[in-house]
Amino acid sequence: MFKNLGKTGLLAGAMFALLLFGAAPRANADGRHERCERRIHKAQENLEKAERRHGEHSRQAEERRRQLEETRERCHRDRDHDRR
Repeated sequence: MFKNLGKTGLLAGAMFALLLFGAAPRANADGRHERCERRIHKAQENLEKAERRHGEHSRQAEERRRQLEETRERCHRDRDHDRR
């Protein structure tokens, strides 16, 4: 009787560890995605602020536009890397 209980406990522990550690990389990727979305949102706000202050075609707005594009590219590249 106790022989089966030991095997069952061992199997349950192994399955728990597999579920716990198998889910960790996905959760980490989700967190990175959320941080990326926040960086994109912040870059968009910075662009809008520069356009209001200095004009849509100003040097400052162009710089913020470039930063927004770089942020988007970095996030998409990281997301594609996480999918592999």
